[in-house]
Amino acid sequence: MSAASGPVEEAVESGDLDRLTRLIDRLCGAGRWDDLVELRDRCRAALERGRQLWPAAAHAEYRLALEAPGRWAGPVVAEGAGRFSLGPLSEVAAARHRWADLAAHAGTGPAAGLAAHECVIRGEDLRTDRCATAAGAVLEVPLALQPWEPAYPVATYEPDRAGFPAPAPPALAGVELPPPGSPVEDVDALVALREVVAGWTADSSGRAEAVAVAGTGAAAVAALGPPAARMGRLEPAAALAWLAWAGASGGAHGRRRGMATGRFAAWWAVVALAGRLAEWPMPPDEVGDAASALRWFAWDAAEPVTGWSLHLAAEDPARGRAWALAATDAALSGH
Repeated sequence: MSAASGPVEEAVESGDLDRLTRLIDRLCGAGRWDDLVELRDRCRAALERGRQLWPAAAHAEYRLALEAPGRWAGPVVAEGAGRFSLGPLSEVAAARHRWADLAAHAGTGPAAGLAAHECVIRGEDLRTDRCATAAGAVLEVPLALQPWEPAYPVATYEPDRAGFPAPAPPALAGVELPPPGSPVEDVDALVALREVVAGWTADSSGRAEAVAVAGTGAAAVAALGPPAARMGRLEPAAALAWLAWAGASGGAHGRRRGMATGRFAAWWAVVALAGRLAEWPMPPDEVGDAASALRWFAWDAAEPVTGWSLHLAAEDPARGRAWALAATDAALSGH
C-alpha cells in the first residue's frame, strides 16, 4: 500500500469532487503517478456503489495521459478511455510525449495506433518503427507527413483546458454567382465530404449540405442556394488543413475525434473527389497529385459567420465537375 493510500481513500470516501480535484493537482505536482492511478481506480470502483465520481476518474486519467512519463501515460491510451476528457487520450498523450516514450506501454490496439499517428502529425517519422507500423495500421495513411501536406493545426492541452486552433482564415471577395450547375451523381464524393463534419452533425447540433454538379466551383456554390457569396482560392495544402481541422473536431457539443482522424478524413475526401476510391489506399504521391489537380475555394454567404463553419468548394477541370460543402455548428465552445 502506498503512503498516499490513506489520503486517497479518504478523499474518495468523502465523495467531494473539489477535494479530489485538489488532490489530483497535488499528486501531479509531486510526480506521484502510482497514487494517481490508485485514485483513478478507486473512483471507478466507487461507481459500483452508486457514487458518481466519474468526473474525478476521468480527470485523473487525462492528467496521466498529459503529464505522466510514458510508463503511466501509455496504458491509459486504450480503447474506451478518456470518453469525458477534453480530447481523445491518444491526442492528449501525443501532445507532450514522443512515440518512443509511449510505444512500450501503449499496446497495439486502435487507440495506440491513433497515438502513433498523432505523433506523426507533430513531426515524427515512424515509417521504420515496428511498433508504430503494427499499431498505425488502424489508419491507412503514411506514418510520416508528406512534402505536399500542410502543418496541420494541432490541439494544445493543459491541466484544466484545451485549445483547438483553426487554420488561418482565407481572403474572400464578393463574386457574381453563375447559374447553379446541373447535379451529377457522385455518391462517394458527397459521402466523403459529409463524413468530414460527421462529428458536428451526428454528435452535436450541426448541419451540413454537399452538392456535386457539372461546371465550376462557383456553380457548385450557387447550387447550394446562397443569395450572395464571397470566394477565395485555396492552395491544396490549405484545403487539406481545413478538411482535417473539421474532421478532427466534434463541433460545439460532440466528442473530439483527434487530428489523426481528421487527417485521414482529409485524405479520403481528396481521393473521393478524384473519383479514385476504388484504388484506396493510393500511393501518397498520387494523393498529393490528386489534391493539386483540383482547384480549391473557400467561400461564405457574404454574411457574418458564427460558431463552427466549413465552407469549401472544389472543381476538377479535367472532368468538368465540381463540389461544394456548407457545414455549420452552433458555437465555438466545443472540441
